[in-house]
Amino acid sequence: MSFFGFGQSADIDIVLNDAETRKKAEHKSEDGRKDKYFLFYDGETVSGKVNVTLKYPGKRLEHNGIKIEFIGQIELYYDRGNHHEFVSLVKDLARPGELTQSQTFDFEFTHVEKPYESYTGQNVKLRYFLRATVGRRLNDISKELDIVVHTLSTYPELNSSIKMEVGIEDCLHIEFEYNKSKYHLKDVIVGKIYFLLVRIKIKHMEIDIIKRETTGTGPNVYHENDTIAKYEIMDGAPVRGNFSCLWWVMNCVSVGSFCPEFICRTLNLTPCAAGESIPIRLFLAGYEMTPTMRDINKKFSVRYYLNLVLIDEEERRYFKQQEITLWRKGDIVRKSMSHQAAIASQRFEGSSNPERSQAQSNSEDDS
Repeated sequence: MSFFGFGQSADIDIVLNDAETRKKAEHKSEDGRKDKYFLFYDGETVSGKVNVTLKYPGKRLEHNGIKIEFIGQIELYYDRGNHHEFVSLVKDLARPGELTQSQTFDFEFTHVEKPYESYTGQNVKLRYFLRATVGRRLNDISKELDIVVHTLSTYPELNSSIKMEVGIEDCLHIEFEYNKSKYHLKDVIVGKIYFLLVRIKIKHMEIDIIKRETTGTGPNVYHENDTIAKYEIMDGAPVRGNFSCLWWVMNCVSVGSFCPEFICRTLNLTPCAAGESIPIRLFLAGYEMTPTMRDINKKFSVRYYLNLVLIDEEERRYFKQQEITLWRKGDIVRKSMSHQAAIASQRFEGSSNPERSQAQSNSEDDS
């Protein structure tokens, strides 16, 4: 054994059992780069192999034990020295001793609880990873493998619509309504804006989706606002124009087919005269968002808001903000729901056709 680094060493590799078939998901790193990682869900088993390859065949490697850990942790960027672990599982792969040749160790973490979604934000990072370690007297040899976790939800039972008002006494009264308050990440926000009283000259109107990241507690609370999307409703001085093309215009704008400023100027259409309404259709699938995260391990929250912005000709700005809830509807949920629907359909058809139902039950008994 050498104390100057000339002794035996080893390379560690972590390989998942289902690496060839498991789905991968893109996830943003701290530097903004997107990489693909193996995707897991809450309750799934994590299993695989740890390969320890000796660098110098024929030389033995003394160690204080070999282990693998499954860790879920939260790292606050302003407190990088402290990692807050909310999941910590350990499997011992080998007792202290020595390795005379390269060796492979199997591991399995059964039905692992993964309560939160992986997240990388402005001031916080929540990550899951496997860490294999060969313990040594002076310096350990270790290797980490990051994975991504998505949290899936089912359709919320209560999903009420949103109704709000923007008003200035005797000058402006606008109502806007959205079809619901909870949206999955590939949903469509459908709504309408009603102009009940307009006595000021509005020249610009837009709806923003704002992500608000809150970290820390007590006096050490940090808020970071990030505008995820801007949906331009109108641009130009308000006049009563041709509203027959309005729905077509809004749909073209929402899917990004045309610039809204170009459409409004070309058609001389700026729909915000009193007594009129504007339909809203905003597609969420094109934006990078996570599900709403509230008080995650008492360390951080991520919330989303719809922000209506009005600007008059004197550059005065008027705001109205409403929180919405985002949730992830994954393939697993959809498949489960479609399977249940198929079973219900078969039962309905069977009840309406006794002979067919009897034939199906007989075939099931034979199988």
